[in-house]
Amino acid sequence: MSERESASPQHDPDARLGDLFENLPDPTQQLPTVDNNAPAPGSRRAAREAASATGQGAAPGGSSTESSEPATAPVRASADDVGAGVPSSTPVRDSADASDLGDTPTRALPKVLPASGESQPPLGGGLDDLFAPHEDEHSASRTPKKKRRTGCLVALIIVLVIVGGIAATGVWVMSTYGDKITEAMGWGEPKDWEDGLATGEALVTISEGDTGAPVSTKLFEAGVTKTDGVFYDYLVAEAPDLTFYPGVYKLQKKMTAAAAAEALQNPDNKMENTVSMSEGGTIVSSLPSMAESLGLPLADFEAAVKDPSAYGVDAQNLEGWLFPAVYTFDPEVTAVQVIQRMVDRTRQALTEAGVPDADAERVLTIASIIQREGRTDDFAKVSRVIQNRLDIDMKLQMDSTAQYGYGSLHEGVVSSSAEALADQNDWNTYVITGLPATPIASPSFAAIDAAMHPADGPWLYFVTINLATGETQFSETYEEHQAGIEKWQAWCRDNPDAGC
Repeated sequence: MSERESASPQHDPDARLGDLFENLPDPTQQLPTVDNNAPAPGSRRAAREAASATGQGAAPGGSSTESSEPATAPVRASADDVGAGVPSSTPVRDSADASDLGDTPTRALPKVLPASGESQPPLGGGLDDLFAPHEDEHSASRTPKKKRRTGCLVALIIVLVIVGGIAATGVWVMSTYGDKITEAMGWGEPKDWEDGLATGEALVTISEGDTGAPVSTKLFEAGVTKTDGVFYDYLVAEAPDLTFYPGVYKLQKKMTAAAAAEALQNPDNKMENTVSMSEGGTIVSSLPSMAESLGLPLADFEAAVKDPSAYGVDAQNLEGWLFPAVYTFDPEVTAVQVIQRMVDRTRQALTEAGVPDADAERVLTIASIIQREGRTDDFAKVSRVIQNRLDIDMKLQMDSTAQYGYGSLHEGVVSSSAEALADQNDWNTYVITGLPATPIASPSFAAIDAAMHPADGPWLYFVTINLATGETQFSETYEEHQAGIEKWQAWCRDNPDAGC
């Protein structure tokens, strides 16, 4: 029995471990395909080879670090060799000094040789050397990454341009066609009141010859419907053959268009012995409904208004002197009594506005133009335009006066015909300078007050640029006024059924 075989761990464990690890075969004899001539600097293997070269590599028990065992024997590698990527076809175990291992050997680490023809990593070095990218590979990968970054930047710019273009287009579409899109899609505020909101009382006067459009406006102005055109839209869609009968009707505020139409057809809602004079109405347009509501002959009313002096009015006729309001009379009332009461109510309004008796006709004339030309919020500014023009002897050029003189004031259109503008009469302010011969309609108290107290401003022109909302542009120069006219014309083109 040799010395190594007679040794027992119980007698000399340190010597036994030394023999075990120090007499491992040289890896160069087991893996001839791998270049072992360049061990990693600082590794234990490099140290052992350096010791062997100087004659200091003898293992305990007289064994050398080099082994004469066959090449087919199992290979055991040091821990540094494993870390440096030494391949093996058999399980290998980390080597260590006896002090590192203690009494428990390390666990085997499986290794697989690369396939035939594949390059093998160089032996030696630590883990950093194993995983660090090859210099040629690293430099070769730089250019594609830069190109990819440039391509991503270009793609991002293109996406931003496309998104920006879509956003800009959306803004333009909404600013140009927003109202129509909102209406078509059912967005925004509903045009009609909801069921169950009707409350209070509202008096609406239906005049002789009134059709859907003016009735729709009257319902809106009385607070019955939510918007100006909702009742007219309902008639077009649901009841195009509905007939309106003159009279004063007691309705409620905040009614749906359908409920308002039904109420106007109910005779119980028509008030007896009640008549109304509408704001901006004229004698010709109002007398027929008065006669029908009171059951009196129209001829009686026509005779009653023939002589203004019978009511103490020094004027050519009573136009503008029949105050717009709702009146209730006894069953035995006469036409003269009806007219007298209306004239008296006008005098009361003149007094409340501080109008001297001598200026009554003049103020009523200005107020009647204000009533026909503007909306209540703009009355004082319209009054200022009229006054500024009168101060410099500039023709008023008001369409309402031309239409009144030509007899087309109640045709339901805003613009005047060429014939009306050119007609030679005492009311056509496109022909004459100064005020028309008489008032052209019955003004409200708000219009009378505005005629007495015009707003401060340099305006000489105004034009309503949106007939649905009444939005009006006031201008100091003719160029500004022309721009306003273009806005009005554009609105009319977009709303061909608005009565432009």
